[in-house]
Amino acid sequence: LMCRGLGSSASRPREDSWLKSLFVRKVDPRKDAHSNLLAKRETSSLYKLQIHNVKPECLDAYNKLCQEVLPKIHEEKHYPCALVGTWNTWYGEQDQAVHLWRYEGGYPALNEVMNKLRQNKEFTEFRKERGNMLLSRKNQLLLEFSFWNEPVPREGPNIYELRSYQLRPGTMIEWGNYWARAIRFRQDNNEAVGGFFSQIGQLYMVHHLWAYKDLQTREDIRNAAWNKPGWDELVYYTVPLIQEMESRIMIPLKISPLQ
Repeated sequence: LMCRGLGSSASRPREDSWLKSLFVRKVDPRKDAHSNLLAKRETSSLYKLQIHNVKPECLDAYNKLCQEVLPKIHEEKHYPCALVGTWNTWYGEQDQAVHLWRYEGGYPALNEVMNKLRQNKEFTEFRKERGNMLLSRKNQLLLEFSFWNEPVPREGPNIYELRSYQLRPGTMIEWGNYWARAIRFRQDNNEAVGGFFSQIGQLYMVHHLWAYKDLQTREDIRNAAWNKPGWDELVYYTVPLIQEMESRIMIPLKISPLQ
């Protein structure tokens, strides 16, 4: 990926005027938080990404349990939250479950849901039973980038790719400015589902969520982006911002709004 960008871009001068044109708006990162500069202003939604590593012999039972309990939380009108998607990792970490929740109203909504679930005996039993099936678990609280698509339910069947990037500290604004332009290259096939950046948990993390019909379609769409003038430039300038990156190919559970 990087080599292709280097081949067509390294000889072009990094002119100040060209670099300035990449910025979404002129900002001084020292005067405002990244979340205020990059997140959607018209909404105040907070997202939680949960990643559970399940004991191999327990995955079927884990999925069955989640499919019984999670829709009840999603559909309960008194809980200001919604299940965006729930998956098993197909390629990547094995025996892994990934859940994405939206809290409509930000941190107050998160606190409200957590307080109500503590009083929910069924959920308490669910957590206890689920805990016996897990090897490890982690979560992150995320905001969505202002320039990405809103993650809304979609019909399937699809496979999903969660591409996770650990950025170098201090580069989140720069990443956002480049991807505000790059996202237009990846809209032709409605594959862009959502883009998020971490607020709590592992910091300077970015997650891009994509949907494809199958693995070959994914390959075709990604290769087609290289034929669009400007994509190679954006890849060339974003690769140095990354410390680590990971790709998960995921299959939605039958209860997932993202199918």
